[in-house]
Amino acid sequence: MQGVAQSLLVLKLTGSGSALGVVIALQFTPVLFLAPYGGVLADRFSKRKLLFFTQGAAAVLALTLGTLVATGTIRLWMLYVLALLLGTVNSLDNPTRQSFVHELVGAETLRNAVTLNSLEVNLCRVIGPALAGVLIATVGIASCFILNGLSYFAVLWCLWLMTGRALHRGKLVVAAKGQIREGFAYVRRNQLIFDVLIIMAIVGTFTYEFQVMLPLLAKFTFHTNETHDAILLAELTGATGVGAVVGGLLTAGRRSASVRSLTLASLGFGLAVIAVSLSPTALVAVLLMVVVGGFSIAFTSLTNTILQLESAPNMRGRVMSLWSVAFLGSTVIGAPVIGWIGEHIDPRWSVATGGIAALVAAAVGLYALRAGRHTTLPEVPVEVPSMTEKEDRA
Repeated sequence: MQGVAQSLLVLKLTGSGSALGVVIALQFTPVLFLAPYGGVLADRFSKRKLLFFTQGAAAVLALTLGTLVATGTIRLWMLYVLALLLGTVNSLDNPTRQSFVHELVGAETLRNAVTLNSLEVNLCRVIGPALAGVLIATVGIASCFILNGLSYFAVLWCLWLMTGRALHRGKLVVAAKGQIREGFAYVRRNQLIFDVLIIMAIVGTFTYEFQVMLPLLAKFTFHTNETHDAILLAELTGATGVGAVVGGLLTAGRRSASVRSLTLASLGFGLAVIAVSLSPTALVAVLLMVVVGGFSIAFTSLTNTILQLESAPNMRGRVMSLWSVAFLGSTVIGAPVIGWIGEHIDPRWSVATGGIAALVAAAVGLYALRAGRHTTLPEVPVEVPSMTEKEDRA
């Protein structure tokens, strides 16, 4: 909901696709540079306690933005600052939250849990944008930020209810010099992890820039009026969530993960995004975004699962931090590029660029398969993390 409101707020203040790209890039710049440090912290400390801090900080930032918009004092530079601060919080939150899934369910059902987690997120992308469209049209943009800020208190309460005895926790890593460098070296030695991160980086840089592509498509390609733009953007984003929910339900029971299936998912993802760029009407674009959502959840759940199952327990936080860099941090490069293409060439070409990138990623996966570097992962990793002492409530 906040993503929809933020994009429309930037366009309302500036009317510039490039400015929108800069805001999105600033939000993910810290992830690019700080996520490896966040991964080290996730390996060293209690993930649940770290999430208390990150979720609380995100709540403060959302409420601050809502207050500035409601009072009419918001300026573009303020959006830049708040986006940068949120990115700093996410650089710790994302690798911690991703690797926390393993602690919640263990190794045997990780594939199912990752898919269901992605399904849950995308279900919220159906509800959130729809609610945002209604609120923006009736109450105003500020209500989206304020409601989002208040929602974090439910997250904090859920974290409070969790206890250490129920978690599948591995041994915490003792602080030492060179742990970030050690993580990079580990990834480079493991060909499977390295190839999957390359594929994720290509798609993360250009294909997942929907926060830039879709507002431009709604405002400049299918534009009628400001209210319709907000509703259409909510429909496009919500359609992606619908497709992801359906795709997640169809794939949640699968327990295997392979580079072959990842390559096919990337291929389908690219073709679906290109089809959206060619949509003759807004209705066709919305319907095709359902297909995009289905391939999107397949792609992200496969990359996430492969990396978590292949990683050693003491390296999982650092590996997932690099997944965050490839998925989110790459937005620093992709968002301004996609925004510039949408503003100076055509919004359709910004979408098509994302589709082409996914096809390139599929070609990388196909090359890895033809080179015989890897085929299919075992359903569970050989090494299962051990339990630590019981954890007190934060």
